[in-house]
Order: sequence, then structure tokens, then C-alpha cells
Amino acid sequence: MVRPAPSGTLDDLVADLVAEHETLLGLVTALSSDGWDAPTPAEGWAVRDQISHLAFFDDLAALAMRDPAAFAPVAEAAVAAMASGDDPMAEHLARGRSVSGAELLRWWDDARRALVEAVPAVAPGARVPWFGPPMSTMSFLSARLMETWAHGQDVADALGAARPPSDRLVHVARLGVRSRPFSFAVRGLDDPPGTVQVVLTSPEGEEWSFAEGDDDDEVRGPILDFCLVVTQRRHVGDTALVVRGPVARQWMAVAQAFAGPPGPGRPRRGA
Repeated sequence: MVRPAPSGTLDDLVADLVAEHETLLGLVTALSSDGWDAPTPAEGWAVRDQISHLAFFDDLAALAMRDPAAFAPVAEAAVAAMASGDDPMAEHLARGRSVSGAELLRWWDDARRALVEAVPAVAPGARVPWFGPPMSTMSFLSARLMETWAHGQDVADALGAARPPSDRLVHVARLGVRSRPFSFAVRGLDDPPGTVQVVLTSPEGEEWSFAEGDDDDEVRGPILDFCLVVTQRRHVGDTALVVRGPVARQWMAVAQAFAGPPGPGRPRRGA
């Protein structure tokens, strides 16, 4: 029986975000220096780069919630840097590469705790500024959870670690569905007209509906596979997703749940 995808309260979402943090901490806490420098599937990025990326943006996320006026010039500077051709990631990657694994871990641990502690600072109904349109608190925290999970996937892949899927993927999948128009717009493409039905199987085997659609276009399969595709951690051809219809196929070819410029995606294995 297909049921609507579950949703929860803000407290539920915060608890899921903390659980996602702790899962990733479990992968990196005891790493050797070789482990911190292990290359990940993201070209040019080692494990330490994935963690410094999260630390930097969790710090900024805490600032955006706590003091939107102080965050505004940071966002403006980042946009200006991108427009001038500078790499807005260079500074925090350099910082992460200049410290020990223990120091890097302390940075991220402090940043992710500050993020969670800043949640009560957001007034009910207020929208949190970011590097794009402001977001509701729920959407903002869902995006931080998605980033933690996606970069954690790169870490897990680099270390050859197994990471069982959890029901927390519901937040990633919901963002993936909602970001369909953005996935096309960021590439200068029009979102194809039409609806796509999205039915995903939870880790426990339940079928969850995320979007109603017509009979011509559908994405169906494991929620883990859908999340891997919309975060561009797997090529859709390497998953068990069933993608039917022209609109659904176009969407899955460019799906991008994260903000920023178009992601390069991942090549099909063996290609």
C-alpha cells in the first residue's frame, strides 16, 4: 500500500540532523592521517575536504540563523567571488588542509553544535537567508541534513565503509523532489511541463509517495537510490530506480538537490 511520505515536527528534524552528524562522526573520529587524506569520489577532494566543507557551511548556517544581518555581507562576497571567477571554496579547503585531523574534527564538532544551538534563534515563520532565496527553518535544516548525508556518502565511499540507510532519507528525498525546477533552471533549461509520480521504498519496505503524477512519467524504487541520484553521488544507471517517461528521464539526468552551480554528476560505473 502506497502512503504519503511521513513528515514530522521541527524537533523531529533537529533530532534527525543530530543523528546524521553522529553517523558521520562515527566514520571519522578514529581516522589516521592516511585516512584523513584518502581521496573521495569527488575529484580533488580528500576526506578532510569533505569535513572542512561541512564545518565551514555549518558555521555560516549558525550565523545565518542567529544574525541574518551579519550573514548578508558574507553571502554577497561569495556571490561576487563566483562572478569574478574566484573559487569560493578555496579558503576553507586551505584551512582544512593546514590542520591535523583532530583539529579539523574539533572545528566541525563546534560548528555543527553551534548550528543546532542556533535553531531557537529563528522566530516562528521567519525565513533563513542563504546563498539563494531565503528558506523556512524546516527547509533550511533539511538542506543541512542533506549536505551532511551526501558528503558523508563520499567519506563512506572513500573509506569503504558500510552505511545502512535510515528513515532520515525522507528529508533528502523530499528536497530532491522539490528541487526539480531548480535542477533545470541552474542549467539554463526550462522545466519540462508535466508531472512526475515519485514512489520510493523505505529501508523497512514501506512505499512512500512524494509526488503525484500522471500515468506517463514515474520514478519508483529504493529511497536510498533516489537520494544518491539527486545528490549526484550515483549515476541513475547504477541504481535500481525505474524511470519511466520523457519528463522523468530528463529530470533524473540533471537532478540536483544542492544549491550552487550545476554539479558534474558521477559517471556510470565502468564507463
